[in-house]
Amino acid sequence: MRFKNVFSIIGPAMIGPSSSHTAGAVRIGRFARQLLGEPPEAARICFYGSFAETYAGHGTDLAVVGGILDYRTDDERIRRSLQIAEDSGIQVHFTTGTAPGIHPNTVRILLSAGERTCDVTGASIGGGTISIRQMNGFEAKCSGELPTLVIEHADRQGVLAGITALFSREDVNIGYINTDRKGRTGEALTVVEADQVIPDSLIGEISGLPHIRRVSFIHLT
Repeated sequence: MRFKNVFSIIGPAMIGPSSSHTAGAVRIGRFARQLLGEPPEAARICFYGSFAETYAGHGTDLAVVGGILDYRTDDERIRRSLQIAEDSGIQVHFTTGTAPGIHPNTVRILLSAGERTCDVTGASIGGGTISIRQMNGFEAKCSGELPTLVIEHADRQGVLAGITALFSREDVNIGYINTDRKGRTGEALTVVEADQVIPDSLIGEISGLPHIRRVSFIHLT
């Protein structure tokens, strides 16, 4: 069996009893926080499967909120994340749900800050690794293991070519790219995972391309 990273073998440095129920949950929460791009004012968190059954006992609620506060997996403040969120004026609401065929360690996070919102569904798949399954209504997937751009844009000819050309010009290698769209010439979302840190200048140039609506930078490591 091949392992993608050290998390798959020994798990990450972390706060909490379980890499699946705490470290992975922190990383999903942090992914949502960075996708939003600013501190949230409200968070709605829905747990599924074993998360729904054990989230309070295993500290998964603390972990997800710690991630929403942009804490790393080993941050001691995770133990107090619910109180810190309350003191910061963040309204947090927990629910549980069911869905067919879903991974047992799945959470959906909806964040808002003013008029800006984000909606992320992810699964903690073991050893602190995660799989993001849905972003803002799109089924564009990624692992969160590499520096990542999430690009919301119109589905128009040349948009992807323009994005990849800028990566090539800046000598930033694309490790993975995935696009989902809501219909021909409609709304689309593209995820790009890079093999190295993505410079701010490149993010700015992509943001300025025609038909680009929003660009978010995710870097969990």
